[in-house]
Amino acid sequence: MSRIFHLEREQVIPTDLDRAWEFISTPKNLDLITPENMSFSIVSDIPAEMFNGLLLEYQISIPFLGGQTWLSEIRDIQERCSFVDVQHVGPYRFWHHYHEITEQSAGIRFFDHVTYALPLGTLGSLVHALYVKSELKRIFDYREEAMKRVL
Repeated sequence: MSRIFHLEREQVIPTDLDRAWEFISTPKNLDLITPENMSFSIVSDIPAEMFNGLLLEYQISIPFLGGQTWLSEIRDIQERCSFVDVQHVGPYRFWHHYHEITEQSAGIRFFDHVTYALPLGTLGSLVHALYVKSELKRIFDYREEAMKRVL
């Protein structure tokens, strides 16, 4: 059985709610906050703004595995507040990413909670300890810096 892992990140950026929501609700902006060495590209049609049930197909590059298809669904949108993306096809056995923004005195708080599991049971847990955990940290560290630059 696969172990369930969690990742939480938050940051406050001095911006306003409208600008923050416009940025995170525009699917093409994912390119701006994804490390270049992931060879990330969205291959499905990209609407100007996300909507419940939106399916987005990406191609990503994963070390040792090569190119991978990732199909995610956007759902549970709470306008100007939160949404979820769930992986249907991709490298994880399970991926549920909750995104939330809230107003703070210093700006907008961006909060991410990811619940995920890897395939291959015990071997997946070993791969998590040796690679995936640090890789996700690197990706979210990059996002944090990119969000500061963009917003």
